[in-house]
Amino acid sequence: MAQIITESLVESLARERAFQLLDKGSAFEILGPFDGIESPHLVAQNIVPQFDDGMIIVKGTLNGQQTVVISIEGNFQGGGIGEVSGAKLAGTLEKLIKECEKGNKIYPVIIYDTGGVRLQEANYGLLSIAEISAAIVALREFVPVIGIIPGKVGSFGGMSLTAGLCSALIMTREGRLGMNGPEVIEQEAGIRELDSRNKQLIWKMIGGAIRNESSLADLIVEDDIPNYKNAIQSIWSGEIELQHRTKQVDHFLSLFKSLDVEEKVTPEQAKELLKNKVVTNLSDLPAPVEAVNSTGRKWFELLTNGAPSISEVPSVLVADTSISGVNARVIAVVPNPESKYYRARNGEIGLLEGWTIAKYVRQAIEEDSGLSEKRLIIPIVDVPSQAFGYHEELFGIFLSCSAAVDAYATARLTGHPVVAALVGNAISGAFLSHGMQANRLIALNDDGVNVHVMSKKSAAIITQRTIEELDEAAKEVPSMAYDIQSFKKLGALYRLLDGVNAKEPKSDDKNALLDAIIEAYNDIKNDSNRDLSNRLKSEIAISSGRKASIQVREMIELQWN
Repeated sequence: MAQIITESLVESLARERAFQLLDKGSAFEILGPFDGIESPHLVAQNIVPQFDDGMIIVKGTLNGQQTVVISIEGNFQGGGIGEVSGAKLAGTLEKLIKECEKGNKIYPVIIYDTGGVRLQEANYGLLSIAEISAAIVALREFVPVIGIIPGKVGSFGGMSLTAGLCSALIMTREGRLGMNGPEVIEQEAGIRELDSRNKQLIWKMIGGAIRNESSLADLIVEDDIPNYKNAIQSIWSGEIELQHRTKQVDHFLSLFKSLDVEEKVTPEQAKELLKNKVVTNLSDLPAPVEAVNSTGRKWFELLTNGAPSISEVPSVLVADTSISGVNARVIAVVPNPESKYYRARNGEIGLLEGWTIAKYVRQAIEEDSGLSEKRLIIPIVDVPSQAFGYHEELFGIFLSCSAAVDAYATARLTGHPVVAALVGNAISGAFLSHGMQANRLIALNDDGVNVHVMSKKSAAIITQRTIEELDEAAKEVPSMAYDIQSFKKLGALYRLLDGVNAKEPKSDDKNALLDAIIEAYNDIKNDSNRDLSNRLKSEIAISSGRKASIQVREMIELQWN
């Protein structure tokens, strides 16, 4: 029997993967290892950096078509996104947008092999993933952005949100796609929620086959280079219809409103529900008899002068108001102890919350489409995390969060000023979904305002350190710290407001925040850029906070041709 020799993407390293996909002799690497651009944050933690920082950019042709392949190396820091690697990916996509705007179509292919944010650089990863997401949403208007998840690590964490934003996803059976890794779910929610050792169940939940059969991925291929090339060509040619899943708001929101999760839904049942778009038993969602007080709710009521929420989901508050003559839509995520999704009862962003945010942001976009002055949108950020649960992963919480990201980014790109107010916790995928796509970020200088990617306990497990060691490292690397003063050092904040009582705000506190929001609104109106580049232009960003991010983008520009 003849032996069939295949060219495996799964078994190859990131650099090999990129060159294997492109036409032989056409490809060259941008910002390769001999340029010596490594993470400036790892040595301080006694971690050996790598000269490509685990992110490979290769430009060439694929079937004669100009293409850039961006390939993440899962063998370095688990494919985690830090400042340099994140800037390489975001900067390349931003460069592609500029090329497309000039009429030079170059097609992007992203090969995912990543656990998400690199915890040793923490908030740099959050900032980078927000910029990657913003660029994908903008670039999709010119060319399809194709994601490939071949296998080994898969695509997790915030990077699963970027995968959800891609125009089309190609997976193998060895690929996995999920927001929260099984070990993290077990740590956060307990072994009864999900036993991370049950590999058979996990493959049935988040493996490439089930994601494709559930219509959450577009193509599944056998691991051989020609198969990937054919799949890419079928997307470019239009043979594979783009699904635009993050825009299917009504469908997914109806599905998750109607879903019965009293008993555990099996992967087979979930597949049928997702594939066949089954919506049954659509009724009002349970709401708390008395509103649960939270910092986010207090600020929502203050900023809207007590206006009733128009949202159909009790855990997402939405109201329109006028601030100094400016029409505004205010959105907050709040606890709902009666939610049927028990892992999303404390203000987390889960299946319902992400799609609900998307619905009401897109509603504002549609209603204002013919207006010259678009509504100001204000996400009030007090979110402890995304929901860590079995059903959330099974039904694709990553896509729920991607939908919210997509809606905010689209609002910004279509001319809606978006100003996020950080009044409480701004953690991980919840912050990426609700706040990080804003033109401007305003935070209250308060001990209760924190920004990070994961609880300390889970971060300690993943990085194999003690909590004390993490605290010690945060003294040297501000991006690892949780407090808002350290986050300010990265240069992304528009304003850090002193003297405002975050937890028990009064009228003076309200007026201080409103003044800052209007100041940010006017700043946006005077800025022709609708992307997130302002975060790289502040004095702090230029002098220290984002020096590496800026340098990487300059190097990409220099080496492009």
